[in-house]
Amino acid sequence: MAQRTAEKNAGDERAPELPGRPPPARALPRAVACVAGGVLLYLAFPPIGLWYLAPAGVAALTLAVHRLPARRAAWAGYLGGLAFLLPALAWVRPIGQDAWLALVAIESLCFALMAVGTALVTRLRGWPVWAATLWVVQEWVRGAFPFGGFPWVRVAFSQGHTAFTPYAALGGAPLVTFAVALCGTLLAALALRLATRRALVPAAPLLAGALAVPLLAYAVPGPGEAAAGAVRVGVIQGDVPGEGLGFLGDEPAVVLRNHADKTHELARAVRAGRVARPDIVIWPENSTDIDPYRSSYAYEVIDAAVRDIGVPVLVGAVVRTPDGLHRYTRGIVWDPRTGPGAYYDKQKLVPFGEFVPYREIIAKIVPRVGLVGLQSLPGARDGDLRMGPVTVGAVSCYEVAFDGVVRATVRAGGSPLVVQTNNATYSLTGQPSQQLAMSQLRAVEHGRAVITAATTGISAAIDPSGEIRWRAPERVPDMAVVTVPLRTGETLATRAGGLPELALCLAGLAAVAVALAGRRRRGPAPEEPDGNQPG
Repeated sequence: MAQRTAEKNAGDERAPELPGRPPPARALPRAVACVAGGVLLYLAFPPIGLWYLAPAGVAALTLAVHRLPARRAAWAGYLGGLAFLLPALAWVRPIGQDAWLALVAIESLCFALMAVGTALVTRLRGWPVWAATLWVVQEWVRGAFPFGGFPWVRVAFSQGHTAFTPYAALGGAPLVTFAVALCGTLLAALALRLATRRALVPAAPLLAGALAVPLLAYAVPGPGEAAAGAVRVGVIQGDVPGEGLGFLGDEPAVVLRNHADKTHELARAVRAGRVARPDIVIWPENSTDIDPYRSSYAYEVIDAAVRDIGVPVLVGAVVRTPDGLHRYTRGIVWDPRTGPGAYYDKQKLVPFGEFVPYREIIAKIVPRVGLVGLQSLPGARDGDLRMGPVTVGAVSCYEVAFDGVVRATVRAGGSPLVVQTNNATYSLTGQPSQQLAMSQLRAVEHGRAVITAATTGISAAIDPSGEIRWRAPERVPDMAVVTVPLRTGETLATRAGGLPELALCLAGLAAVAVALAGRRRRGPAPEEPDGNQPG
């Protein structure tokens, strides 16, 4: 009997836990919080656009890594990054499933690093502030590395025209990200406080802070001084024949003819008095699929359309370098009397879309990179282009995601901003609407009207408050003449440049350094009791 009792007691003993490995009961809620946080963030972005879920997503991800050991925090952050980026960047799939998965896998590493930092700083006083700054650090890293960065789906870009958007006029996209993240980290601190069954009164300041962050945005000054006149802009969306990587179809010059024909149609509408005569006209990026400098046919088609409308047209073209070995993505000011003149060459090129880093090596592994064709070269000057009565600020497609490119164009005198884009490969995915939200944020950031002209959509006119005044549907030829205000003053964000981002990044990194120093003095700290954990 005693022997059976001893055997039973031995069987009831729990196996010792491995160091650093959490009991399953506590690991599962954290994993659920990671996935939930990533999904909530995704839902905040266009095309779904439930922007108010962004703070909740940040809160869930923060709770999931609160005071975790570094290794576990890294895995949790990586899981949260996957849950967010897999759906948010699903528009990459027309390039290839492997390209989509590889991009998400690389970008999620930044979320893993941020999670480690968050786990550290949540042991400091005032940790919601420091945790929020790490979102800015994470987005800076993604915008710089590798191969020039990929700053898509930054938290700020979920806030194209929302309660948080006015912060863009103070500190640009980084300050908007910080505001959204701070709201989320305050909510996470509130949840932890309530989970400990403490009185509601000590939790009140956290709730008040979370509510105050978006409410204080309404105190931010508007888009600057009164408009210094207005300009009428014709926008052409010619559409393309195919989809995905085959959007050009098999017939040469079809994209060019689509945009030229739509311009002739606009000219007829002006002569008939159905629409006002524009001061300038904008064609999209890649609106001519043939180099007009080398092809007399392309030159004549463009020149005839420009002469018909009778005003300068900004033509998007891919042109070869004089030696024919490389190419530029170029916006050309085409005058009805003098032909092609000033131009802007795209500065920020799409990795593996417009150029292939380490091409000879990668081509042996992924032969599909040969579809990129000639390597593109980056431009070396800002996008201020004189067109008729105004100096527009030319921004080319992918560049709208980069703070410095847009800011430099505004500082050079561009007003309105003009975003020429070619989304044909990604039409009817979330990419065009995500890019449109970026243009909305840029309008508020710099107090400028923004015109987007897209081959397949979404072409739009955005006022300096970020509100869309006109937009064209996707995958249909369309045209419009829109009147937008001209502004010459600079917002605080334009004048401050990258200083707000630098300050927020330094604050976040300093907090991590302080947390590491404290950990070395005290030794590794155990996790808080279950009552203080989100699970």
